[in-house]
Amino acid sequence: MTYTITTRIDAPFDDVVAAVTTALEDEGFGLLCDIDVQTTLKEKLDVETDRYRILGACNPPLAHEGLTAEPDLGALLPCNVVVYEADNGDIVVSAVDPQQLVGITENPELDDIGTEVHDRFERVLGAVDEQFTTGGA
Repeated sequence: MTYTITTRIDAPFDDVVAAVTTALEDEGFGLLCDIDVQTTLKEKLDVETDRYRILGACNPPLAHEGLTAEPDLGALLPCNVVVYEADNGDIVVSAVDPQQLVGITENPELDDIGTEVHDRFERVLGAVDEQFTTGGA
């Protein structure tokens, strides 16, 4: 089972993070959190790792609709988008697949929301991919 929507990009890490953030905003998402995993692991465990960020994305109207239908949905929010350095030097952008996420609730009232967020995340990754493959960066 695939639980993410993913693209790989050959571009500078910080540029990709900025592009993902902008593309999320264009699709109505704000960032509730931005976790720098590399820095956290260095500080807490004194472990060296590649760059890795977890962006907690939230679309307030869709979150409200989902929480109204399923109050426990908050345990699955925000929807995470990760940006990290792969071993070959590519930057990977991977978003949770909201259809899989809401599917575990077995609440059919969330199906349309899962599809809507999935489609928006597909557009986010498509916009980021296009930005760097067409020389827009």
